[in-house]
Amino acid sequence: MTVHIAVVDDEPDLRAVVQSYLTRHGFAVTAVDGGGALRALMAERPVDLAILDINMPGEDGLSIARDLRRLGPIGIIMLTANSDRVDKVVGLEVGADDYVTKPFDPRELLARVRTVLRRSSGHRGEGSPATLGSEVQVGRCRLNIDSRKLFALDGREVPLTAGEFDLLRTFVERPDRVMSRDQLLELAHRKEADVFDRSVDTRIARIRQKVEVDPKHPAAIKTVRSAGYVFVPSRQELA
Repeated sequence: MTVHIAVVDDEPDLRAVVQSYLTRHGFAVTAVDGGGALRALMAERPVDLAILDINMPGEDGLSIARDLRRLGPIGIIMLTANSDRVDKVVGLEVGADDYVTKPFDPRELLARVRTVLRRSSGHRGEGSPATLGSEVQVGRCRLNIDSRKLFALDGREVPLTAGEFDLLRTFVERPDRVMSRDQLLELAHRKEADVFDRSVDTRIARIRQKVEVDPKHPAAIKTVRSAGYVFVPSRQELA
């Protein structure tokens, strides 16, 4: 599964470094500059783990952590430039799962991220689709069912037409099920859609350009010769 991580820090350079490093290691990462931006993000899509800087102007990381912990299960790692044990103890008391002191080695942060995720969520079964809240992993992207939006691993929204969303939703709601073109037309075709936009092959080709690592060798939406297409959920566990 691909986990969605939010990096909350008022330092743009640090946000960029952490986002880039964690994205390279297979996580979906969105970087924001404070609590307000984090809440706006979480209103739109689920977050599995938040990395919070303690010392930020306005609302600090400790206050944000308190609010997050009241919302329900979410991994929280605090970042602090202060090695004072008081900061660390307070962070843990308000609900943080771990902390990292700046400056830090990105490899240490990665190790702590993996540990917190394993401890809080565990591994998903081999037969389960990579679903987190209302989002489903599709190749190198995540489809948010509620907002009808597609996101790249770095948090960017990937443009998606209504017809492409309908087809993607049809696939993710029926993982590992081979469906013919006629079945897909019936399940994904909206009555108000233009009849000329009903080509399944054309829509799948466009979708593959957006979600597949290598569109010429699709791994998420595969062609089954003489039968149709099948959506294959990612079976990748946390690295």
